Amino acid sequence: MRTEPESGGLAASLAELKAYLRIETGGEDAVLAGLLRSAATLCEQFVGQWLVAREARETVAGTGGWQRLSARPVLAIESVAAVDADGESEALPVDAYAIDIDAAGDGWVRSTRAGDRRVLAVSYRAGMAGELNGLPEALRQGIVRLAADHYLARGAESAAPPAVVSALWRPFRRMRLT
Repeated sequence: MRTEPESGGLAASLAELKAYLRIETGGEDAVLAGLLRSAATLCEQFVGQWLVAREARETVAGTGGWQRLSARPVLAIESVAAVDADGESEALPVDAYAIDIDAAGDGWVRSTRAGDRRVLAVSYRAGMAGELNGLPEALRQGIVRLAADHYLARGAESAAPPAVVSALWRPFRRMRLT
């Protein structure tokens, strides 16, 4: 199973981080933007959800059983194609597969063709909000605070996010049992 997200925008603005750090010049904008991206990635890993909606393409087994998509919350499953052993892709007609998005935002797909052992390539869209300003304020504030913490630490970071960041993100955390 492989997910290939397309690049999304920042989950918190550079202006927010600069204001939090009281930085008025643009000399470190690239560093700060990188810290925001890494803080957003850590946030996504912590809460188990994609923040800003973006496209994904994932391959799952086409064995006939339901396969859960790895990103969540899934907003839409846009297409399903069968990929053979040579890597050739064939768009499937709607009667050749079944899709579902459950109440928790998990996306599911399965082949309805008996004996079809090809891999399914699924294109879908996932994320909590359509844009930066649609994210819950606690998530954005945690991202800004984590990026600021990394900026101020300058290489002396600890492995765990600061407790205040964890407290801001914890209500949005979704974990999967395997």
